Amino acid sequence: MSTETPNGNDDPEYPQVPPELPPRSRGTIALIEENCTVCMICARECPDWCLYIDSHKESVPATTERGRERSRNVLDRFAIDFSLCMYCGICIEVCPFDALHWSPQFEYAEAAIADLTHERDRLRAWMWTVPPPPAHDALGEPDKTVAAARRELGPG
Repeated sequence: MSTETPNGNDDPEYPQVPPELPPRSRGTIALIEENCTVCMICARECPDWCLYIDSHKESVPATTERGRERSRNVLDRFAIDFSLCMYCGICIEVCPFDALHWSPQFEYAEAAIADLTHERDRLRAWMWTVPPPPAHDALGEPDKTVAAARRELGPG
């Protein structure tokens, strides 16, 4: 029995065999909630306004006797409407805390367009598919933070 595919060859194709994707493919956006400070820079810079972020303030008690109580933002909702997103990556580029990353996942089709708004639980699940960053080129410039620390410490 022949396993000939519609294109006329005997090679199995997607979806039976997942495609070989380049290492830094842009599939979907993944979220590390712990890194998000709810600064809203990503939502302000998004040209499509497809990011929905809600938060509330919590007070943090003083750690010392003479200290004062502080407040911090706590993330309540982080959602991306992928029916609006144009995958430009601006939100990832502007995030100062590396909370957003490109995931190579591309299989997230939904039956209804309203279901393309993915909440933080689904965005967090995609974080485990994000490949590690490429190794630093030994012949390239050193990392700027490492170079600055070495300058402060001096020779030796």
